[in-house]
Amino acid sequence: MELSVTTTLRFGSQNHFSPLPLHISTKLNNKLRNTTTLTAKKKSTIEGISDELNTIASLNLDFAPSRRKVRDAFTQLQHQLDHFLFKTAPSEIITEEWYERNSRGLEIFCKSWMPEPGVPIKGALFFCHGYGSTCTFFFEGIARRIAASGYGVYAMDFPGFGLSEGLHGYIPSFDDLVDDVIEYYTKIKARPEVRDLPRFIFGQSMGGAIALKAHLKEPSDWDGIILVAPMCKISEGMLPPNTVLKVLTLLSKMMPKAKLFPYKDLSELIFREPSKRKLAVYNVTSYDDPTRLRTGMELLSATQDIESQLQNVSAPLLILHGAEDKVTDPLVSQFLYEKASSMDKTLKIYEGGYHGILEGEPDERISAVHNDIIQWLDFRCSR
Repeated sequence: MELSVTTTLRFGSQNHFSPLPLHISTKLNNKLRNTTTLTAKKKSTIEGISDELNTIASLNLDFAPSRRKVRDAFTQLQHQLDHFLFKTAPSEIITEEWYERNSRGLEIFCKSWMPEPGVPIKGALFFCHGYGSTCTFFFEGIARRIAASGYGVYAMDFPGFGLSEGLHGYIPSFDDLVDDVIEYYTKIKARPEVRDLPRFIFGQSMGGAIALKAHLKEPSDWDGIILVAPMCKISEGMLPPNTVLKVLTLLSKMMPKAKLFPYKDLSELIFREPSKRKLAVYNVTSYDDPTRLRTGMELLSATQDIESQLQNVSAPLLILHGAEDKVTDPLVSQFLYEKASSMDKTLKIYEGGYHGILEGEPDERISAVHNDIIQWLDFRCSR
């Protein structure tokens, strides 16, 4: 086992909610209706692009056809952005994009990155993206670098995110979302090119919660788990006050799709480098509106469920976290490291790092994080 950084553990108790009396909830409901938008917040103009592209970017992204149109319009521009991930991305990678319907009838966007011909494949990596992200854009550069090191990389946009069907940013059931991931990746693991290779699941932020729940549902199906700033418990500073949460719990049953969860612009908490923060607006299909009520409550419920099962995490485990992350608490990663029953587990805390250590840090740090992932994979695939 390796523990790169040790910190003092301070772990708060869970919040427990009790229903409010109906007359109180009705008053607060009416107040929220009058003061909080139920639709998308107004989108800012993206500087330095044409009026035509800004018009396309301002489309209502609730449904997949609009998101796909926007992504098609921005793809070429995205690859030309001045970001370390795009400038250094290996070009000789075999990529494939496709759609397939899941068992619930939703059309899911899928993508793969494979090493160039002649490079032996050491293992397969299956990515789970974060809540405000997609499986393309920044991850494109990350996947290319990992693929160039000899790994098949696979990813999907979750239902309601990116280019997949479903209401934008809406998670009616976190468990269904996890089942969607298990269903798709089970198909991929049966492909001839990766069937007999080590398989690893890789989750960032909310994707870390999905990766953990996928492992907890099928403990023997993965040869390792990589977690970057995992959402095992939402930081106290990111949660609304308890009284507001009680109201939101009730309203989530009455109007689950409404965008009523208090909105915070997280870009300054995700990207440490301002120049990289400015480029986040070009991920034009990411969800950047107030959280839908049902989604917010499902995320809270998922973290509480994961917290109660951390001792059941048994696969080889790599946890990476920025020490200054204010979105998901690095102390929770420390708690996960200590509670997990995995015999092979590694925790790396990066001094000064924010939430987006894969894409929002100085170039040297981003490269170091990627190298840490690849070295961890190489060691476990060379046994």
